[in-house]
Amino acid sequence: MAEDFQLEAPAPSTGMPALSPVQVPPTPPQAGEVFGERLALAEQFVAILADTGISHGLIGPREASRLWDRHVLNCAVVHRGIASTSPGSRQRVIDVGSGAGLPGLALAIARPDLEIHLVEPLTRRTGWLSGTVATLGLDNAMVHTARAEDLWDRLTVPYVTARAVSGIVQLAAWTLPLLSPGGSLLAIKGARAEEELATNRAALHRMGVAEASIEVWGDELPTPTTVLRLTIGDPVDRRRFTQRGGSSAGSARRRADRPGGSRVMTRADGSGRRSRGGAS
Repeated sequence: MAEDFQLEAPAPSTGMPALSPVQVPPTPPQAGEVFGERLALAEQFVAILADTGISHGLIGPREASRLWDRHVLNCAVVHRGIASTSPGSRQRVIDVGSGAGLPGLALAIARPDLEIHLVEPLTRRTGWLSGTVATLGLDNAMVHTARAEDLWDRLTVPYVTARAVSGIVQLAAWTLPLLSPGGSLLAIKGARAEEELATNRAALHRMGVAEASIEVWGDELPTPTTVLRLTIGDPVDRRRFTQRGGSSAGSARRRADRPGGSRVMTRADGSGRRSRGGAS
């Protein structure tokens, strides 16, 4: 039986001491192209990551100089793979294993028309996330202290995102039941994405994936972002996943699989996306 989840109200502060002095990396020119008029908000997020993000252990100290290109921009460009909805409404997205708000908070900043649900099982991380949401004044981000499977019967969305959370088959088992018909899981992957898809395509098809493809977003970045997109047709039968092991999305991050990705893809268009893939 799924455990109850808590919807965290934004906290006024993280309640933890900050590192001093804070070494905030300079804003690269590509940031303006990605965030537009919300660049100042993105800069504030990077400053928080460089400060309490590091002191809370959510970002490694050695990553401070690479917060923009390897983390924030790398995640924010994924918004280009999320369709807009009707005027006056917000597209709903669940970000699983949110950790330091990557990609969830980066997406919420880049796209105020998205409603981002940050799902993270570890209380110390959701406390930081809630404080960061409050500090940034984001009204389109909500924090859930929960595992992905705790939300199966409570929340259904067109898009689920994840970064460095387990292998693709296990990630699909946790997240496919969260998708509405025709919905997509956007999993940020690294250089092994094509190999991982080729190895697991048949298994993913048996799990209910109708189409799987590799997409690359952010040609303007030093290293574009590689995304493995899994799209379902009909709603996934949740019963087939009930016997699988419990989710550990908050602790199963694989550091070796940080987004990198190949630049060599077979199709290009004018939107900064290149892709290879097809029906499963």
